[in-house]
Amino acid sequence: MTKKKIVVSEFDASEFLKDEYDIAEYLSAVLEENDPALLAAAIGDIAKAKGMSRLAKETGMSRTSLYKSLSGNGNPELGTVMNVMRHFGVKLTASVVRK
Repeated sequence: MTKKKIVVSEFDASEFLKDEYDIAEYLSAVLEENDPALLAAAIGDIAKAKGMSRLAKETGMSRTSLYKSLSGNGNPELGTVMNVMRHFGVKLTASVVRK
């Protein structure tokens, strides 16, 4: 019996984020996890989908700073998150947590 080799490519969320609705759904799912590192990484995915260079130019931030703060290891300031989100065409909202 010959075993077939399965080739798996790495998942890249940025390939699936085509518009503001995709972005909003993605962020909503990530926010449900209540994980700041995951949120930073997700915002980085969106930035990649939108174009990091363009985002840097539009926000007045450096590409290096954006890459660093929007990685899974980054810790972006709230102002950075809000500024970037505005450029994505989405906003964060609050809702009551049911215990």
